[in-house]
Amino acid sequence: MTPDETTAYFTRADGSYLFARWGRPIVPITFGVLDETIAVLKGAIEALCVLTGHKMAETDPELGANLMVFFIQSWDELTETPNMDRLLPDLEPLVARLTAADANQYRAFRFDEDGGIKACFSFICMDDALRDVPAETLALNQMVQAMVLWSDTAFLGASPIGLVDGTAVLRPDVSSLLRAAYDPVMPVMAQDPSHALRLSARMAAEKVQ
Repeated sequence: MTPDETTAYFTRADGSYLFARWGRPIVPITFGVLDETIAVLKGAIEALCVLTGHKMAETDPELGANLMVFFIQSWDELTETPNMDRLLPDLEPLVARLTAADANQYRAFRFDEDGGIKACFSFICMDDALRDVPAETLALNQMVQAMVLWSDTAFLGASPIGLVDGTAVLRPDVSSLLRAAYDPVMPVMAQDPSHALRLSARMAAEKVQ
């Protein structure tokens, strides 16, 4: 991955650079699916924590759970769910935008004082396209996109997931990028594109090893 490619993953549509990773252990909880799917999702986030060296926990002292994944059948369900407006300010306009855009997923992040991720609320609207996606592929894709604050355009051209003999796997370049992002010497948040050069240097050093 070139420095320019690395930079693009965290450069937003408005041209600003913004990176953030989790600054606390991840505590996931899932709503709207069967127990076996919950286990698949938890397995995906556990695998990514092993990959990056990040930690999971049984509970977050401030929030209880801090990675909340909601599976819904339509965006209207959000306005019908009690207290959802506490998680998502301006809920009704947001639902209108998601419906008009025919979106099938949305993520909202919350951040600690130092800019690290402290919570992620992930919503998956199970349209016809997603119903055909195997649970393992869907779970890994969703958890990858919750691990760091990617650009809003990061995966428009290509998925971070590949298939090997029919099994969903993380693309090697994305895997290397996540490991670099969670290197302890790297900041939990960055707004200067020079951060991408540091990520690229770590990925290059990993490749040499």
